[in-house]
Amino acid sequence: MPMAEILEAAAAETPWSDRFAQRTRGLTSSTIRELLKLIEQGDLISFAGGLPAPEVFPLAEVQAAAGRVLEEHGGLALQYGPTEGYQPLRELLVRHMSRYGIEVGVDNVLVTSGSQQALDLVGKLFINPGDHVLTEEPTYMGALQAFRAYQAEFLCVPVDDNGLRVDSLEEALRHGPKFLYLLPNFQNPGGTTLSLERRRRVVELASRYGIPILEDDPYGQLRYEGAHLPPLVKLDAELHGCAKGERSFRGGVMYLGTLSKTLAPGFRIGWVVAPGEVIRKLVQLKQGSDLHTGTFAQMLAYEVARGGFLDRHVQRIRRVYRERRDRMLAAAQAYFPHGVCWTRPQGGLFVWVTLPAGMDAALVLKEALEERVAFVPGSAFHPRGGGQETLRLNFSYSAPETIEEGMRRLGGVLHRLTASAR
Repeated sequence: MPMAEILEAAAAETPWSDRFAQRTRGLTSSTIRELLKLIEQGDLISFAGGLPAPEVFPLAEVQAAAGRVLEEHGGLALQYGPTEGYQPLRELLVRHMSRYGIEVGVDNVLVTSGSQQALDLVGKLFINPGDHVLTEEPTYMGALQAFRAYQAEFLCVPVDDNGLRVDSLEEALRHGPKFLYLLPNFQNPGGTTLSLERRRRVVELASRYGIPILEDDPYGQLRYEGAHLPPLVKLDAELHGCAKGERSFRGGVMYLGTLSKTLAPGFRIGWVVAPGEVIRKLVQLKQGSDLHTGTFAQMLAYEVARGGFLDRHVQRIRRVYRERRDRMLAAAQAYFPHGVCWTRPQGGLFVWVTLPAGMDAALVLKEALEERVAFVPGSAFHPRGGGQETLRLNFSYSAPETIEEGMRRLGGVLHRLTASAR
């Protein structure tokens, strides 16, 4: 047999799965990413993904900005760039965050390929196999997926309508987790917001036990009612005696932000705020991952966002999403049977639904898909299992009339299943 045929036959027989690294054995596909494939089926009403509404994307502004960037800075825009990110964009982010009380310098900001890459880089930097990460329960499944890749174990603290249950936090902190991962604003998936009193207590306890906090804030600007609450990174700075306007960032909180919910997810622009020593290590890890976030995307995002456009655009998004949230909440009241409960988020993208005891959301989804409506079963958001009686609904993606119809269909499914369970 010719050598080429021998090599080809050997390659065909290579047992690839036997060569995978051990850490990949616990990896699973994202439930949401699998469900999103269904959106391509045009007659399906999807409440599954945390998708922004395409109709609020700033198409005209992006088109105009792309022309300016290519005409004025084309050679730079299409070239490699620094790992830390495009300097004018980092400066814009620093100015933007300062209005929310986050006083940091440009050297404390690393631009990432979406905040999902930031989660991966943080996991890569901090987590050894078997290390504990402390999270809310339920919590964002994308963070669980990122941290599991580095073989993390999870400690969990439950949430209620005011966010993380701080009465259960201290006991978990005593176990010495590597860090505490929190979404204080309009949490994904629960839609809950951590109260100011609890924010102060979380920062105080984490500091006392020397546990860093990873504050994930993708939805903080999407508030539809109530007063803005200070981010944990600001409260932590106050606890450690940083004066207002001081730019020497220190303390125990890393902060994650993103433009995916305020400009467009297709830019894949996120960022990490952290002390300099952490940023320097994250930069080294990012160099080995993708060298840098796309230069053209960064320059384009900067060109669109600058001059106050981002603030004006966020105001528009808030109006659109508030209407959709209100329509979903009213439809839940109108169509869901007695015994089904749901949260009333002050902002964000999600409503969290709790079914009657003994009802499995996975079975509800199977019936709902027959009615051409989709959602995410809540068990995917529970780090240690459970949550079968919960589900997450997204209201940002669908138009109000579509939300009404989808909730009517889902309500019909719930009525049938609750009646048959009696």
